[in-house]
Amino acid sequence: MRRLADADSPWLGSGLHALVAALLAAAGTLAAGTWSERVTFTGLAVAAGLLVTIDLAVHRLPDRIVLAAAAVAVTGTAAAAWESGSWQPWGRALLAGIVVGAGFLLLALASPTGLGLGDVKLAAVLGTVLGWFGWQAALTGILAGFVCGGVVALIGLALRRTGVRDHLAFGPWLILGSVAGIALTVSGS
Repeated sequence: MRRLADADSPWLGSGLHALVAALLAAAGTLAAGTWSERVTFTGLAVAAGLLVTIDLAVHRLPDRIVLAAAAVAVTGTAAAAWESGSWQPWGRALLAGIVVGAGFLLLALASPTGLGLGDVKLAAVLGTVLGWFGWQAALTGILAGFVCGGVVALIGLALRRTGVRDHLAFGPWLILGSVAGIALTVSGS
């Protein structure tokens, strides 16, 4: 993992990636309706565990992992669509990924010191996964990510651990928000 992050940090040796991956894989299995979904969500859980840990350690989301997650999301949801016989969720997933990715790109261009391009690419991947569950999941998941990130930033400011100009690792909160969006959507259906 240190090689993927190209750095040394206590986060990288903490085992957090394994814990996050295991929890997300278990949650993904509960949300999955088909074998293809189970495999897809497990692969994405492994990527999410690595991304959370690396982003917390070095404030970077490596392309190797994000782009692999994108490939898993697109091909995995395509396989799930084929397995279920319904292609409408796959089209919605792709469209949601494009819409969320474009929205984040606009935010990154509007404030270059805010979101990084790693966040933009991760948002597109998460938009694809959220879109598989529906537009409500996509909206809820992305908004929940912003709320989680905002709460963490406010706590950091209140405890004087961070300053107004400090950068926040946003990937973990986008992932957490996405999990919340999926959980709320699946539990409500």
